[in-house]
Amino acid sequence: MHETIVSIKLALENLRSNIGRTALTLIGIVIGITSVIVIMASGEGIQSYILGQIQSFGTDVIQVEVKVPSTGKTSFQNVSGQVMGIQITTLKEEDARAIKKLPNVEDLYVSNFTQEVASYQNINKKALLFGTSAEAPIVDPGVKIAEGSFFSEKDDHSLAQVAVIGSDMRDAFFGTGNALGENIRINSQNYKVIGVLDERGVITGFNFDEIVYLPVRTLQKKILGVDYLRNITVKVKNESFLDATALDIEETMRREHGITNPDKDDFSVTSMKEAQDMIGKIFGAINILLLSITSIALIVGGVGIMNVMYVAVAERAFEIGLRKAVGAKPGDILKQFLWEAIFITFIGGVFGVMLGFIFSSILSYVFLKLGFGIQFSITWQSVFLAVGFSVAVGIIFGYYPACNASRLSPMEAIRRE
Repeated sequence: MHETIVSIKLALENLRSNIGRTALTLIGIVIGITSVIVIMASGEGIQSYILGQIQSFGTDVIQVEVKVPSTGKTSFQNVSGQVMGIQITTLKEEDARAIKKLPNVEDLYVSNFTQEVASYQNINKKALLFGTSAEAPIVDPGVKIAEGSFFSEKDDHSLAQVAVIGSDMRDAFFGTGNALGENIRINSQNYKVIGVLDERGVITGFNFDEIVYLPVRTLQKKILGVDYLRNITVKVKNESFLDATALDIEETMRREHGITNPDKDDFSVTSMKEAQDMIGKIFGAINILLLSITSIALIVGGVGIMNVMYVAVAERAFEIGLRKAVGAKPGDILKQFLWEAIFITFIGGVFGVMLGFIFSSILSYVFLKLGFGIQFSITWQSVFLAVGFSVAVGIIFGYYPACNASRLSPMEAIRRE
């Protein structure tokens, strides 16, 4: 124990006597640790933000969407195929009626969408036209009416030209004036505003305050000229049976579409729980990749420590020989130099954590000002990982120079001097 204390004191004394060299050695470690902290904080913050936005749609929801057959629902082929213009026209209202008969289904709404320019007097604004059935406010808790009312099932069946608009659309068209009862023009037709939605904000990159809700049949017949759907959103009664209900929906859809081979599915069924798990896995892989990249800075810092330790061994050959001459063991010399490397990386880790906290706070403030409520929070896990990794780097890269120092014979060390 006494020898360890002596080794620690000698290590600290050497670091103090070479403060300039020590500071330069710290830079690489500090940069690496700061990068690790910021990357982990940003990953946690963005993941929590996106998961929170998904949860705003409700955790008891299952989404049925069209899919390119013979592709995975999250595959590049499916996404790119639809973006490039592949139309899947097999999702119909008959499917929704069959799904609604399932025992654990509380309610659902069907939807289709497109983009068009909406206008009022001389004001034009591009908007997402979201055609839905009247049950949308029941299934989606984020659809809240601030003024007026949502359209009814009667409006949907009669192809009524009515609209419920987002708060940004209201402000752009009517300012502080009254919006209810006014007509906006879409595709050269008048649509009467019967409701205005509460402010909802941006969710997963889309501004829900620039949306215009229309009865789904009105959108299909009078704007799109189609009879198919893009989505069916299902709310379940008992969330405990969410996965089982998703399987029931898949079986129902295959029966309705006459599909016997699941690989030929022209639809996908995704529960909110599955979507959250999927996002968690994606961010986990991204974080590992980014941490691997930022770890290069720590490795570079470790190489710097190794070089400094080699220089320290050469400069202090006489000290090493003298200590051995008066009875110091090779293990004592090894500990002394190892402690120097550990102290350098530990101090670098502390400063790195402090800078990581500062940069994470700045990023949180910037994103808040930009309208994104992303909190770049530092967890104890990230702190322990960063500091532990930095100390491990010190031990790994400091061991070989320290080992060389411990093997010097007293006569050889003194002769070098």
